[in-house]
Amino acid sequence: MPTIVIPTALRAYTDNQTSVKVEASTVGEAIQQLAERFPKLKPHLFNEQGRLRSFVNLYLGDEDVRHLQGLDTPLNEGDELVIVPSVAGGTATHVPTPGRHAPPGQSESPALSDWRHLIDDTRLQSVSLSQEEVLRYSRHLIMPEVTMEGQKRLKAARVLLVGAGGLGSPVAMYLAAAGVGTIGLVDFDNVDYTNLQRQILHFTSDVGRPKLQSAIEKIQAINPHVHVIPFETRLTSENALDILRDFDVIVDGTDNFPTRYLVNDACVLLGKPNVYGSIFRFEGQASVFWATHGPCYRCLYPEPPPPGLVPSCAEGGVLGILPGLIGLVQATETIKLILGKGEPLIGRLLLLDALAMRWRELKLRKDPNCPVCGENPTIRELIDYMEFCGLRGEEAPITTDELPSITPRELKERLERGEPLVILDVREPFELEISRLPNALHIPMGQVAERVHELNPADEIVVMCRSGGRSAQITRLLQAMGFRRVKNLAGGINAYAQEVDPSLPVY
Repeated sequence: MPTIVIPTALRAYTDNQTSVKVEASTVGEAIQQLAERFPKLKPHLFNEQGRLRSFVNLYLGDEDVRHLQGLDTPLNEGDELVIVPSVAGGTATHVPTPGRHAPPGQSESPALSDWRHLIDDTRLQSVSLSQEEVLRYSRHLIMPEVTMEGQKRLKAARVLLVGAGGLGSPVAMYLAAAGVGTIGLVDFDNVDYTNLQRQILHFTSDVGRPKLQSAIEKIQAINPHVHVIPFETRLTSENALDILRDFDVIVDGTDNFPTRYLVNDACVLLGKPNVYGSIFRFEGQASVFWATHGPCYRCLYPEPPPPGLVPSCAEGGVLGILPGLIGLVQATETIKLILGKGEPLIGRLLLLDALAMRWRELKLRKDPNCPVCGENPTIRELIDYMEFCGLRGEEAPITTDELPSITPRELKERLERGEPLVILDVREPFELEISRLPNALHIPMGQVAERVHELNPADEIVVMCRSGGRSAQITRLLQAMGFRRVKNLAGGINAYAQEVDPSLPVY
């Protein structure tokens, strides 16, 4: 019997099974059987027309079935079919604001006939190493793959990190230690306590400070020879090309789809390599997208998932060590590109399952119909990526302006008056161990539709989650089902803890 490998992001819909055996002779039969066995999984695999979603890829061995016989690809006894969905997770950077920006008439990137010639020779000739730098990099200099010439390439290189958080932290630290001469940082978040579990550039004493200030201090402490260029701004369709243009390698450490597609498209238009990484819970992905020499991100995922279908790390969590593992892959690939050594991850996707500590390597192919890097591209300028991804703001929290809502203080006052409110907590069971309100009815978000009979439309219902995003979705769902007295708790239980009951922990 063939086996279907279930990624972490979808295991909640397969009773947490990591793999499922099916009796099927083709890929299509296997996926259809899986969806029938687990009805909750079906909308994550198929759209309303019954077609496989464009952000879900299927691999037989290391081959994308789209490049075999598609859903008609035959399966044999013992075959392993891997589901590879797009993953949002990375580090909290920002969704681009709407806007358009045409590419310059002439790209400033060098005409590359070989990826090994990434660093401009003129710039390389102007670089020298001091005696202190020779001593600092001595373990590099005695490597035949690096030597003095390679170390000068590193010093001459200009690398841009989009995000100074989970993935950006290990990348920045190791590139600085390795002697990359110029590091650009795009971020305008402040350091938060929730960052400290994984964003190792930032310390407890940095909480409340801009991440760029914290990151620059740490990078300079590691290596004062590194020049750091901060961009304390949103990366948008209007500024992306101007920011990316002067860098040799772009490292994507974002955690939202609009910025990820923006970075990809900008790299394609400018001819830049895009070192990609994403993380979620115990799983990660890494690759190098460089349209000049192979596929781009859109070749793998032509379209993003609908808003809310793929949870972010803020909703689903992430193992604090995981961005270190994936970030170090990104740093390694960046160094290889600069040195012009080894075999980069161009045309390959690495998947990590940290729970099993198992790496998979999948083949990626350039899509001739890709709208940005294909044979007849239709995207020739940067677009409105929030509109493209169906968003009007960051992935979390969801916009709630049009929803009936109640503030934490209003909820407290009404409960103290003894008003008959039903508090519906839609978080996951393990979140109740962190904080909970007494007498709340608990129905996890994914079960509300099938357990709606447990709710009375005549009751006034207050829907609650961690920060207001999931509860907003359930509020809309209940409204569509005919519930007229339903409200969303603005800011969720975290806001209730901050504004009403400081004895509750915030997470």
